[in-house]
Amino acid sequence: MKLHQALVFFGIVFTIYGLINFYIFRRAVTVLPENYKNTFLFVFVFAVISYPAGRFLENYWVWYVSDFLVWIGAFWIATMVYAFLLLIVVDLFRLINHFLPFFPSVMNQNLEMTRKVAASLIFIIVLISVAGGFINTKLVAIKKYNITINKKAGSLKSLNIVMVSDLHLGTINGKMFAYKIVDKINKLHPDIVLFAGDIIDEDIKPVLRDNVGDALYELKAKYGIYGITGNHEYIGGVNDAVNYVTAHSIKMVRDSAMRIDDSFYLVGREDRDSRRFSDYKRKDLKTLLESVDKSLPIILMDHQPFRLEEAEQNGIDLQLSGHTHNGQIWPFNYLVDKIYELSWGYKIKGDTHYYVSCGVGGWGPPIRTGSRPEIINIKLIFNSE
Repeated sequence: MKLHQALVFFGIVFTIYGLINFYIFRRAVTVLPENYKNTFLFVFVFAVISYPAGRFLENYWVWYVSDFLVWIGAFWIATMVYAFLLLIVVDLFRLINHFLPFFPSVMNQNLEMTRKVAASLIFIIVLISVAGGFINTKLVAIKKYNITINKKAGSLKSLNIVMVSDLHLGTINGKMFAYKIVDKINKLHPDIVLFAGDIIDEDIKPVLRDNVGDALYELKAKYGIYGITGNHEYIGGVNDAVNYVTAHSIKMVRDSAMRIDDSFYLVGREDRDSRRFSDYKRKDLKTLLESVDKSLPIILMDHQPFRLEEAEQNGIDLQLSGHTHNGQIWPFNYLVDKIYELSWGYKIKGDTHYYVSCGVGGWGPPIRTGSRPEIINIKLIFNSE
């Protein structure tokens, strides 16, 4: 990302982040006893700055201090989201009540008690949401689909695909997480394993320190393990990320098409943010397919599921994407649903099949309240009749 773009982007992000936290603090401090306010201020500021401070520290000193800050800050982000949303709801009711009074008289007669009850309810709802969302990240779902492709694939009658996206390997999703996912993949006995981008989180240093990639050596698939870049590979440094996963048994398909076992094609697109972060303009899909024999099945991996019609127009049989996380934290799933034609799940357009995964890992908070993490198992059945 160019310097001026980075300054504008992070300027906007930190301004919004700061204003939201200021709003939460101002509302929370009104219900605290006077002798607790200074302590609350210290704890609150520490929580607010933990995530950016931990991420910044990782660039220079990857140790347990940076890990601690990232974990504390990640949980705070989820806490902040739900506290902010609930406070907005409360203040909307207060605003309506100001013009059209409907609160019971007892609430108006004892405002201090009303505030404390409201604060307690908000605290309990936030705690349940964050704790439940954390538990949900451990409950990985296996989604199975049978898809028929009306083409002949050499001597193959079927192909057992396991696809995962958005592992975000790093401080939050570390070595134990990686081994857990690899074990689940292997139990599905895949013919081929496909990683649809964001294998590595923003900074590769925690991955290097903990040898997180060692788990990838355990993957087993007849036709191999393949991956593409996502936006996070570019955010953290695409060359280091690609070199690392390549050294750990993943063949990266970068703006190219591979003919596998003389039976089907695997096409991998470079992430669409490549130009923003590295000045590399990815090839258009038509160019990638110039030397492809379209009488054979074609599987496309494209991390960000924009412009789905391109795959349909260019004769792709199956497109696999990720990136959206289905919003990860409710209610952001409603927002991403407005941004993408397909923000999560399975869809058919013409003769092209699509699956957009909500991901098996996540960015930032280790919290999921919009969907369960998932591994996708697709059995392609080839039918030339």
